[in-house]
Amino acid sequence: MTKRFLYLTGYQWVWVLYLAVAVYCWQFKYFRHIDNNYLIFRQAYYHARAGLNLYLLYPAEYSDVFLYGPTFTILVAPFAIPSEAVGFFLWQIVNALAFLLAVHLLPFNNRIKTAILLLCVIEFSNTSHYMQINALIAALIIISFMLVKKGRDEWATLFIIAGTLIKFYPVVGLAFFFFSRNKLKFITSTIVWAGVLFALPMIISGPHYIIQSYQDWFHELSLKNAMNVSLTGSIDWCIMGVARRLTQNAAIPNTPFLIAGAIIFAIPLLRFKQFSSLKFQLQVLCSALMMVVLFSTGSEHPTYIIATAGAVIYMMMQDKPFTTFNIVMLVLLLVITGLGPSDAFPRPAREWMSNLAMKAWPCIIIWVKIAWELIFKDFPADKGFTLSEQTI
Repeated sequence: MTKRFLYLTGYQWVWVLYLAVAVYCWQFKYFRHIDNNYLIFRQAYYHARAGLNLYLLYPAEYSDVFLYGPTFTILVAPFAIPSEAVGFFLWQIVNALAFLLAVHLLPFNNRIKTAILLLCVIEFSNTSHYMQINALIAALIIISFMLVKKGRDEWATLFIIAGTLIKFYPVVGLAFFFFSRNKLKFITSTIVWAGVLFALPMIISGPHYIIQSYQDWFHELSLKNAMNVSLTGSIDWCIMGVARRLTQNAAIPNTPFLIAGAIIFAIPLLRFKQFSSLKFQLQVLCSALMMVVLFSTGSEHPTYIIATAGAVIYMMMQDKPFTTFNIVMLVLLLVITGLGPSDAFPRPAREWMSNLAMKAWPCIIIWVKIAWELIFKDFPADKGFTLSEQTI
């Protein structure tokens, strides 16, 4: 058994690395009693069962406030019902496995998948260290895309709706409707899953409570969106935030940027002749992964596993992934985006980069390049570039 373990492939060793990171972050946080974010998720289940307002402060239980959808309260049950140690451990492992599975399902050989995972491991470490759900959110978007490509729309829409009712970012997966071979099934299953998942938490809390909780959630998100706007600090690391900080003008509104971003993202979806190219569709996936972070005022250090995944997949899917531009951008992704807000830099440098929202800069450059190509480049059908035979 030991000998077999030592002879794992490079791709398998990367899986071991991700799980090791998840376990390390679990023990580092749990045994030092600094697992606040996990406690927020865990207690949401018990607050829902007790009929308590999910979006109030509970300083006796944790700091900060719960910001996820009411549906999350039932989906988090497997991590809330066990003891804190076991639930937290499972939380970390499931987030790692979800991201690993998502990359595994991508239509690339193991060499490319290994490169993608290695280039994303710093950001995975960041989100795992903060006990966040962002690796799972990235996975839901990627897996839903792959399920659409496999003709499994009924399951793709489950992931899209579940993710949307948790953190809203995966709503971007509805754009994959354009790539569906059975659009009626996509629409029907979306409606069905929306109804089922909306009602699911009523099992533990009742209809009136959940309906009220959704109203409270939207209200809390509106307040948080306004509070996120800042000229300093470690949030609002998005395109709008960069504009605000470079101009030192906190009054710059989000709406024009959001409208422009939506238009730029939507234009390629009208280029129907390009749909026959899998590379085109994968590039839309990359754009989607990056856009949800780059146009969110809630973007912070642990959120960037989502955007980085999009950037890395885009570069690694090219015929020549290591062009001069890509090498420079990969270095910036690893050093500025991945390590910039960490102890790898002295405090004055960290604060300077934070106040300029520099973590977002490499991703913004890459997203602009992706968007430009999606709008203007022709994507001929790629011979030999087909979906792998992974089963789902």
